[in-house]
Amino acid sequence: MLRIVRKEEVGEEVLQDVFLKIWDRIGSYEPSKGRLFTWMLNIARNQAIDKTRSKEMSKGRKTDDIDNLVNTIDRQESAELQVEAIGLKEVLTKLPEEQRFVIDLLYLKGYTQSEVAEEFGIPLGTVKTRTRMGMIELRSLLNVT
Repeated sequence: MLRIVRKEEVGEEVLQDVFLKIWDRIGSYEPSKGRLFTWMLNIARNQAIDKTRSKEMSKGRKTDDIDNLVNTIDRQESAELQVEAIGLKEVLTKLPEEQRFVIDLLYLKGYTQSEVAEEFGIPLGTVKTRTRMGMIELRSLLNVT
């Protein structure tokens, strides 16, 4: 979540909102559509993205000083090191380039499918297909059912 909101105190606020949202909406979870973890992760990711798009965050970004920028860069590098430490980058290299590109943007850089489609000129349906095929391939590579 910090990769998306980039500030620890904002991340804590978003996390609290996520817990409340999960508590309120647990009745809408359908096990036939996916695992509980994935459902909760999507709620957290969407809440973090919504927070970054809020007016409150836009105003705050305009007044950030250079120290905050340096700390953000340091945290990004730390997150990248953690991803490398668990071997995820190595597994991603086994995916076809177009699937790896989309998975990297969505899950490691915090883009939404719509943002990937718009920013890189890829039809939204193609982004969704590449994501789905990439996730199927990753499950196969990692022997996850």
